Amino acid sequence: MSGSDTAPFLSQADDTDDGPAPGTPGLPGSMGKSEDPEVPDREGLQRITGLSSGRSALIVAVLCYINLLNYMDRFTVAGVLPDIEQFFDIGDSSSGLIQTVFISSYMVLAPVFGYLGDRYNRKYLMCGGIAFWSLVTLGSSFIPRERFWLLLLTRGLVGVGEASYSTIAPTLIADLFVADQRSRMLSVFYFAIPVGSGLGYIAGSKVKDAAGDWHWALRVTPGLGVVAVVLLFLVVREPPRGAVERHSDSPPLNPTSWWADLRALARNLIFGLITCLTGVLGVGLGVEISRRLRRSNPRADPLVCAAGLLGSSPFLFLSLACARGSIVATYIFIFIGETLLSMNWAIVADILLYVVIPTRRSTAEAFQIVLSHLLGDAGSPYLIGLISDRLRQGWPPSFLSEFRALQFSLMLCAFMGALGGAAFLGAAIFIEGDRRRAQLHVQGLLREAGPADDRIVVPQRGRSTRVPVSSVLI
Repeated sequence: MSGSDTAPFLSQADDTDDGPAPGTPGLPGSMGKSEDPEVPDREGLQRITGLSSGRSALIVAVLCYINLLNYMDRFTVAGVLPDIEQFFDIGDSSSGLIQTVFISSYMVLAPVFGYLGDRYNRKYLMCGGIAFWSLVTLGSSFIPRERFWLLLLTRGLVGVGEASYSTIAPTLIADLFVADQRSRMLSVFYFAIPVGSGLGYIAGSKVKDAAGDWHWALRVTPGLGVVAVVLLFLVVREPPRGAVERHSDSPPLNPTSWWADLRALARNLIFGLITCLTGVLGVGLGVEISRRLRRSNPRADPLVCAAGLLGSSPFLFLSLACARGSIVATYIFIFIGETLLSMNWAIVADILLYVVIPTRRSTAEAFQIVLSHLLGDAGSPYLIGLISDRLRQGWPPSFLSEFRALQFSLMLCAFMGALGGAAFLGAAIFIEGDRRRAQLHVQGLLREAGPADDRIVVPQRGRSTRVPVSSVLI
């Protein structure tokens, strides 16, 4: 074992002096048999981390459980938001502040825990953060109706716990696995995002219905949070940072200053800045175009979404095609492609709300989150990596072959964008009817057919009568 858990809370979590000895199987320069000299085999990973493959998988399972719980808590409030508004007698703007305060706290505190997570014991940081988050969430369920400001404060404090976990947990997985194994484990870890988000909506509303009180919806995740802290403390063992990626003869990794970290990261942030700018520009552009077109075309919303996706596909393809020849052209095509791609975000949310009746919107949001992530970012990183690996198998090993394999596999995204655009064109055919039915239902002018209405008219003994469809089929 690495002995990392014997370190004090605010100390370097891993023993970076205990680097793998030369000749470790599966490492460069060793006599072990490994297909890729840069990737340790299973025995090599176990020698480096001090953890068996089964124990490493169990650690990932615990981290996935906590990530699931993390997003459940985040969306539980959304599942009972109408009840919160009624209890505190607040409007939409005040209820919107609940999420705004949480996200703001989470955003501000993430760099703080990023700094701590790179220097101190990650296991104990997560234990403390999750315990604090569970306690604050439980406390928020006892706030009296005249203290809405206290609810805002507690939701802001919840960001402490979530920031302590979200910034640190993926780095543990990175220090347990490499290459394809790491990609698979991260895909499982992030799969908890859509599932947890959907469960949060459902759990919040169902617990409220069962208990007859929305406060109990906020008391479920704290209990599960206690279980998470116990599992973290008993199961998780922290491996040395970066050991699985070091050569046996390379020096151990030591943390640098925070300013040095920021300067190094700034050199890699061009793509992130483009994404931020195009996201803001694309969302605003999509909403404004749709708003103007609605005056003359009731199908404007899905048509704008379709145009954005279909228009982004060739630019995203060109950004990949030009990646090796011109980085400037690549960034230009990415900028245009991501702007067009971002046009549908706000519009999709609006479509979902006006084609679903109010009493089902939270459930619809939950399923939309689950399906969008399930068909998108939950499995796509693994799929792209899998295609890349399959392409590399038939090519001689080189940096160029790695680049080409990943380049070709990412081109699948452009094709899926075009497929999504076609789906929106199909949705445009039905959007008017679906919206009209939802409006009539809300106004009480349309009654849904229940089990008793599942009947057809058939002739019987000289006259017509209504009988169940199943009886006719039988």
